[in-house]
Amino acid sequence: MSRVTKPVEIPAGVEISQNGQVVSVKGSKGQMQMNMHPSVNMTVENGTVGFSPLNENDKGGFAMSGTMKSLVINMMTGVSQGFEKKLTLIGVGYRAQVQGNKVNLSLGFSHPVEHQLPEGITAEAPSQTEIIIRGIDKQKVGQVASDIRSYRPPEPYKGKGVRYADEHVVRKEAKKK
Repeated sequence: MSRVTKPVEIPAGVEISQNGQVVSVKGSKGQMQMNMHPSVNMTVENGTVGFSPLNENDKGGFAMSGTMKSLVINMMTGVSQGFEKKLTLIGVGYRAQVQGNKVNLSLGFSHPVEHQLPEGITAEAPSQTEIIIRGIDKQKVGQVASDIRSYRPPEPYKGKGVRYADEHVVRKEAKKK
């Protein structure tokens, strides 16, 4: 049996329902919906979710069934545990503050940078140089973290900038005289 078509167990406290092509996943942290690709068949039975292409000879349907499986797994994880990304600010005077649904950043520009958080995403700053972004949608959490990082990506000479907590920046040697 292929790993793509192998059924996935539904975690405790998570409900999955399908209405036509719309898949709904409900959990303790919230609810998410997604449109299923038309070439993929999803079956929910005995606490497991199975995915298969409608036409066994369709390579595109087989690939999309794997994609849909990953997206539904991410939805189940999001509504039960949630996702988070940690950002670190490195540089003299680089600071972050969270006020409601805005992240105020001081990144060495002549003006402060305000980043508006989308609905369903929360942020917290345990210290002035750390930001933790949380939410149930993996794609949104990653996109918000990427947007904040794009204001001042880490540069290779001094390593200053906004980086992911687990990111390693390859440093370059400075110009020699």
